[in-house]
Amino acid sequence: MNRIKEALNVKGITQTELANRLGKTFNMVNLYATNKVQPPLPVLYQIADILNIDIRELLIPNKIKQI
Repeated sequence: MNRIKEALNVKGITQTELANRLGKTFNMVNLYATNKVQPPLPVLYQIADILNIDIRELLIPNKIKQI
């Protein structure tokens, strides 16, 4: 599942509401939430602010820890 979509579900915020608060179209937010388009970093920061979460919760680590 997409982390933006997951966070929206947890916070009880719709994609339409997020789109309005970002000043984006519903279609663009839907592309973000379905992994068809990756939001630019500044937009990702805005999404994290709107959802009141740490931006790292929206990112997948690029390195896997080796034990």
